[in-house]
Amino acid sequence: MHINCPLCGERDLREFTCRGAAVALARPAPDAPDAAWDDYLHIRDNPAGASRELWQHSGGCGAWIVVTRDTRDHTMLGSELASDAAGVRGAP
Repeated sequence: MHINCPLCGERDLREFTCRGAAVALARPAPDAPDAAWDDYLHIRDNPAGASRELWQHSGGCGAWIVVTRDTRDHTMLGSELASDAAGVRGAP
């Protein structure tokens, strides 16, 4: 599988590290009930179809990118720098 880095071009998947969903999650208040923290830490949507994920080109230029891929067959639908993407959580 290949990912298109907006800065370096198409590269092998092994050069990248997936950091999870690109959407920001609402963090519970420090005194929130345990159930709210459990949901925040462990419960995630698992959609079949287009999904936006935050990846780092860790074996290359180090850029943070948002990759849109189809989770049913891993087809890459697009990529963009995380700094240019709307609604993306901050890179760790």
